[in-house]
Amino acid sequence: MRSERFDFPNAKGEKLAAVLDLPDSVPHAYALFAHCFTCGKDALAGKRIAERLTDAGIAVLRFDFTGLGASEGEFANTHFSSNVADLIAAADHLRKVYRAPDLLIGHSLGGAAILAAAEKMPEARAVVTIGAPSDPGHVAHLFKDQIDDIRHQGEVEVQLAGRPFRIKREFLDDIASVKLDAHIANLRKPLLIFHSPSDEYVGIEHASHIFLTAKHPKSFVSLAGADHLLTRKTDARYVGHVIAAWAERYLDVEDTVPAIAEPETGSVLVRETRASTFQQDITIGKHRIIADEPATVVGGLDTGPNPYDLLLAGLGACTSMTLRLYAERKKLPLDRVTVRLSHAKIHAEDCASCETKTGMIDRIDRVLTLEGALDAAQRLKLLEIADKCPVHRTLSSEVDIRTYEAPAA
Repeated sequence: MRSERFDFPNAKGEKLAAVLDLPDSVPHAYALFAHCFTCGKDALAGKRIAERLTDAGIAVLRFDFTGLGASEGEFANTHFSSNVADLIAAADHLRKVYRAPDLLIGHSLGGAAILAAAEKMPEARAVVTIGAPSDPGHVAHLFKDQIDDIRHQGEVEVQLAGRPFRIKREFLDDIASVKLDAHIANLRKPLLIFHSPSDEYVGIEHASHIFLTAKHPKSFVSLAGADHLLTRKTDARYVGHVIAAWAERYLDVEDTVPAIAEPETGSVLVRETRASTFQQDITIGKHRIIADEPATVVGGLDTGPNPYDLLLAGLGACTSMTLRLYAERKKLPLDRVTVRLSHAKIHAEDCASCETKTGMIDRIDRVLTLEGALDAAQRLKLLEIADKCPVHRTLSSEVDIRTYEAPAA
């Protein structure tokens, strides 16, 4: 699993901190994960569930709601409806930069928010709740002894999970006004409900109410022995495993990502992922990597090296391997080779040794760092050998590139 961190704006223009967990290959689907009340994107349960989903080829977006974690805004000014708005903003960002979420997952109050937001995400094909309350107002029991003070004073600091948070009267009014039953009944998406019979914060009756209100297809999985926050690694990983297996039925994975035949030895296969304008899936034997353009290029997501980066990487790797092979054969005290490369376009007239004298030409700067007890003659010889690496010779010689068209599989 690899992760990318970035910000995206909420409805008020405040930046929300997010992390996108990606599988090692091209994602089959994208999931949007909503964390529990006052938790954050880095909560262990969410991270562990995401690990299992990425193993199954599903990318997962986790983010901090407004006023939490690394996100901007004041928590005191948020409520359940603002959480729903944040989820819609997250889905909009996925839709714009990658693709709309296929799978919606919510933990605790995040599960209730997912149920409320799902109708605003028409592309989503399945919904999952974990320990979710059937009524957002249930969260008020966490500070029930201070509800009267909040209503009379307008705003009060409360302790939640050992941390101070400011709760306003508007928060109480908001959670009291939201009724989830209509959202659940009109979900029109497959629903998977996880709940522990011994949940210490949200009773099992909430799962029963959600299940009975929802229409088919719907499924329930009992998390016997698990606590509300899924603090045991085995519980969170089990949830991720079951979600991946259940969702496969609804995500049409085989139709979403066409099978790509492994290329013959010595050849490379490059195919558009269609997840963005430029993103490419590169298959080299049993190895798969992503290529992309930087975010500064319209349509680029910076999810992988660009084509020139890959070209430099090939030259750098070949240079280092060639020097290592020579040093081993000559028994030189070369401890480590580091190659730094950069590419630029320059005016031909600025290159005194080039045959071309007009227009622009390519310039590659290659800087070698040779570690070890080498004398001056040995270092000079290694610099000479660097120019003899096969990729260097290919780049500096005449190359015959032939292009053909092959029918689609």
